[in-house]
This record gives sequence, C-alpha cells and structure tokens, in this order.
Amino acid sequence: MPSGPDGFVSDPRYSQEFEAARRVLLANPRRWRVIYHYDGDGIASASSALRALGRLGYSVQATALVGVERERITELLARTHGPVLVVDTGATWLDLFARHPHPVIVLDHHKYPGVPHPPALPDSVAFVNPLDWGVDGMNELCAATLTWLFTVFLDPTNWDNAPWGLSGAIADRQHVGGFRGLNALLVEEAVRRSVLVRRRGLALLAPSLEESLTLSIDPYFRGLTGRPEKARELLAELGLDPARAPATLTEEEMLRLAARLKGRLLKDGVLPEFAGVLDQERWWVPGLGKDAEELSNLQNACGRAGIPGVGIAFALGDGGAAERAREAETAWRTGILNGLRRIEVDGVNSMHFLRWFESPDTTLAGTQAGFAMNYLLPPDLPVFVFSEHGTEPIKVSARGTNRQVAAGLDLARVCRTAADAVGGEGGGHRVASGATIPAGTKAAFLAAADRALAPDAPSGAAP
Repeated sequence: MPSGPDGFVSDPRYSQEFEAARRVLLANPRRWRVIYHYDGDGIASASSALRALGRLGYSVQATALVGVERERITELLARTHGPVLVVDTGATWLDLFARHPHPVIVLDHHKYPGVPHPPALPDSVAFVNPLDWGVDGMNELCAATLTWLFTVFLDPTNWDNAPWGLSGAIADRQHVGGFRGLNALLVEEAVRRSVLVRRRGLALLAPSLEESLTLSIDPYFRGLTGRPEKARELLAELGLDPARAPATLTEEEMLRLAARLKGRLLKDGVLPEFAGVLDQERWWVPGLGKDAEELSNLQNACGRAGIPGVGIAFALGDGGAAERAREAETAWRTGILNGLRRIEVDGVNSMHFLRWFESPDTTLAGTQAGFAMNYLLPPDLPVFVFSEHGTEPIKVSARGTNRQVAAGLDLARVCRTAADAVGGEGGGHRVASGATIPAGTKAAFLAAADRALAPDAPSGAAP
C-alpha cells in the first residue's frame, strides 16, 4: 500500500493513479529525465520531484519546456534512452508517451483530449490527473501540489516538500481568496506537521514600506506602484515612516494601512477577491525563514529569466543559486512593473469579446496579462497578450477571472480552437491558457478567438 495520504479523496481512482505511478517509479531505479514547464508551478513541481528522487538515490536530468510545443517533446523523447517523469505539462501528448520505449509518468493538472476519460495507455505509462478524481486542477490542485502529494505517496518524509508545493500554487494564483479543496487539506496537514506556519501580515515584501509600495505588483496599485513620491505621500498621511520595515508595524498600524490600500483598490474597480490578496492569510516556512510568496517569486523569476534550473537548484539548497534567484527576482519584478505601467498609461486594444495587447517580454507576458486582468482592466472580458519576434512562432497568453469562468468562459478551449484555425497549438486552463502560433497569424488568431468567445459560438468551440 502507498505510504501517503490515500484517504484525502474518496474516489478510488485517486489512490489507483498514484499507486500506479509509484509502482512505475520504484520498479525503475535508473537515471530519469524530468521534463517540466518553465514557469513557477513547473519549477516548483520539478523541485519536489528532484528532492524525492535524490532521496531514492536516483540520478536525474531535468529539462524545461517553454510553451506548447509538440515538436519539442517529440525531439526530447527521441533523445531520451530511459524513463521519463513529466510534471505540469504533457496531458496533450499522451499518444507520444505511449510510444516511448521506456516507462513514463505524467503528473499534470491541465485538461487533456477526452476529459474526463483518459486514453488507453500501456502499463509502462502512468498518468495522474486530478480531473479524473473530481478535483479541479484550476483552483484546487496545481502541478506543484500534485507533485508534492505524489512524493508523499513515495515517502512521508517528503511532507517537507510543502514549501515548493505552495510556491507553485501561489505562482498559479491558486492562493487567491485562500487555498481550497485538496490544496487546503495539504496545507492543513503541513501546518499540523509544523512544516508551515500561518501568520498575519500584508503582501508587502520589500525591506521598507516605501519600497514595498513602490515595487508592489501583486497587488498593483494604480497611480502608486512605480511612483516613490506618491508612496511617501500616502505613508506621510498615515503617519508612517517610509523607511520602516513592514514587519515592524503594530496591528493597529497594519489595519490602518490595509484599509487605505484596500479602499484604493476597490475604488479603482478591482474585484474584492483580488483586493483581498493584500491582507489575506500568509504562510511562513520556518525551515527557510521565508514567506511562501517570496519563494514563489524567486522560482517564478528564475523561469521567466530563462534560468529555470537555478530555481530548482535553489530548492535543493544551493547557496549560489539563491543569490542568482534574488537577482532574477529583481529583474522579473522590474519587467512586470514596467509592463503594467505601459498598460496603465497606454491602455489595451478591444474587440467584441476580448481585449489584447502586445509585449516584447515573452517570458513575462503571461504574468503581465494576469496582473493587468486583476488590477487594471475591467473584469468583463478576458485579455490576450502576444509576443512576436521576427519570423519565430508567436507566443500567446490569455487570462480571465474565476467570475468569467463561472459565467461560461473556457480559455483552454478558446485558445485550442483559435490556434487550430491558424495551424498552431493551444491549451491550458479555463481561466488561464496559451498558444503557440505561426508568425503572421496574429490577426487571424484574434478573429477566431473573438468568434469562439461570442455568446452564440458553437459549444464545441467555446462557451
């Protein structure tokens, strides 16, 4: 029997899928290639996987994937003469894994063709996806918490992968409004085991109050973020020294500052769930002396800087990697802040059922779109962002809100439909998705996406 929390979900497919993956892994004590998505959730997933494989004494080669690229995964499999573990990606490539001559384990929380029924797979391929057992991979379990859970099924010692589970969940925005579903159960258990500690505080992570407000991107304060003089003015009105560290605030001061900042967000039209990010429950990692959001930002920044392996090395305890991650986080925050300032000043383009803009920052574009959706744009339509570089394929990211999803939005379906129309490939989640499309097809993609989003669009194309 598995040693992990097999009672967390009543659906029998839950334990069956984890046990099948555990059996495949333990039956192959060889060198494994771990393939992961380069974003914060993927890096955190790979971090837990490599820590657990290291404890088993397995050697590992980790490889990051950027975007939705079938050709790239085909090439990787052809060059891999051994078993493969795929995290935070792979659900759309099960047919390729079924033909790989070596064992494959796929841990993914994205939709796949044929949902909710996975395609027939050989015994050498283990596919674990929360959609199979009634858990929403968009809100209740990300790839990092899924991988963390898998490592606990391998060995309860791996409960200490909690920091990386939360790092990925925060990167995937599953913490907004508090953790839910299976995520919440995992966090509760980690708190019980003292791996995590709940604590009060504001989402102000820089050394001083002035820096925290000036550099804040989550939340992003219209007219305040990126403007140190405005930050000083606001703090002066509240009688707070701009040089003070946020951690030194008394409870009364913290409540006063939170009320002013939250009121500002709500007045600017930010939905309550996003304004609530400012003062919602926070999670402290005592073993690392850091807030879980700090870990998430560090790992996410490494991925967006094109050095995802540094994010993993940081999780494995490499001191040099920690310094490089801090440098990457500074550049990441600056790039996002500059992108949001552009949107705040210049606005975005509008069509009937979507908004869109362009970003030269390929690896930051999706994050810029997400924060713009949360803090700068009206919440009625989803937003798409395009990164074009000459004749290279165009990278597309799309972001919506959970309220839009509740009203019928499915960006995964829209991106897949619009990408198919122009010879590209798309997919993801209902609230956040992406595509890779040929150069020169942006206008056609936008037209197809706008049609797919129309209220009278065929049900097979979009909501």
